Amino acid sequence: MNIGSRQSRRAESGDDMNETHEHSHVHEHPTHTHDGKPIQEDELPPLEAQILETSVRELLIEKGVITPDDIRRAIDERESRTPALGAKIVARAWDDAEFKGLLMSDADEALKDFGINMSPMELCVVENTEDVHNMVVCTLCSCYPRPVLGIPPAWYKRRDYRSRAVREPRAVLQEFGTVVPDQKQVRVHDSNADLRYLVLPQRPAGTEGWDQKKLARLVTRDSMIGVCDALAATEIAD
Repeated sequence: MNIGSRQSRRAESGDDMNETHEHSHVHEHPTHTHDGKPIQEDELPPLEAQILETSVRELLIEKGVITPDDIRRAIDERESRTPALGAKIVARAWDDAEFKGLLMSDADEALKDFGINMSPMELCVVENTEDVHNMVVCTLCSCYPRPVLGIPPAWYKRRDYRSRAVREPRAVLQEFGTVVPDQKQVRVHDSNADLRYLVLPQRPAGTEGWDQKKLARLVTRDSMIGVCDALAATEIAD
């Protein structure tokens, strides 16, 4: 199945998803009821993890540890994160060598300039070069640098992407329209509950003298996952 598309390359935000526990095990749902009728998508029974989350949340509210307003504020803050924030980080790294050095050596410290706290996770930034192309996956579920990129796209969570990205990365990249020369190494980074990855794409040619705001327009969500390159300078209007 073809995972990538031109539309996916240009998308700046992911599909919505109610993901309570990352790295939870995936359970197959029954497809029919006892009377033989197919189960509709909105009739699927809740996962065990979802039931547990609801029970713990209601207990914490009942005990006064948190309030519904606390939960709403946390959700609003999380959903306010979009790939536009990651694009600003990449643009600054392209434009500011000192910031780039800190980002590559201690991303968590560098992100404080953007008001981002990755704790308790750690972020590792990997750079695309003339010799290496990086791409990111989570083979177990859908671990993703949400504080920087927001909600992951639907294809990132799909089982075929998660399995094929590590087995045949060049084929997957081609489906996104990204052809990596044979002489260039492809490195696949597997995210987990403690460590998330962000790709620093190569700065496009012809962008000398551009300010960070204009540079950020070249940075797409998919280029920061590594399935695509940044947009070419000619692909955006002045």
